[in-house]
Amino acid sequence: MKVTSTEIEGVKIIEPDVFGDARGWFCETYNDQRYRDAGIDNVFVQDNESFSSKGVVRGLHWQAAPHTQAKLVRVIQGAVWDVVVDIRKGSPTFGKHVAVTLTGENRKQFYIPRGLAHGFIVLEDNTLFSYKCDNLYCPAADRGMRFDDSALGIKWPDIGVPLILSPKDQKHPLLADIVPWEDET
Repeated sequence: MKVTSTEIEGVKIIEPDVFGDARGWFCETYNDQRYRDAGIDNVFVQDNESFSSKGVVRGLHWQAAPHTQAKLVRVIQGAVWDVVVDIRKGSPTFGKHVAVTLTGENRKQFYIPRGLAHGFIVLEDNTLFSYKCDNLYCPAADRGMRFDDSALGIKWPDIGVPLILSPKDQKHPLLADIVPWEDET
């Protein structure tokens, strides 16, 4: 597998090896030892999936301490433009973002360490998004920030359809109004 580090410390793009022939293809989507060798040593305890239509925006989300989560995300079917924002208190890249297109065809994965807000826009109908988390979801620790906050400088792709956000995501605060993430260790 190919692992690419990004401008934000700890955030990685992973491209699994894909083996194809006349029957189709095969790839290993997770191997604990290979990921540990790549510097991803989380113990994942929960897998989640979301199924969405083109134009759905999910995020930007994170979990507050002590329920913070690192995530390993991928698209099984369809496509998303996936974004993370550094919200770690004192980080030299605080408020900066990294984005990657994840598709069922490119099979790329995005590793998101604790202390980053995460979200995506769905680029195709019938998109199936999958993610591993290293901590269980806790509704009381659920946090969010406006995906379209101009202070973030995120240039979300224009996909030609109206955006669809949950009522909760429509009400999130701006970056200037959130409590930055602090490592609870």
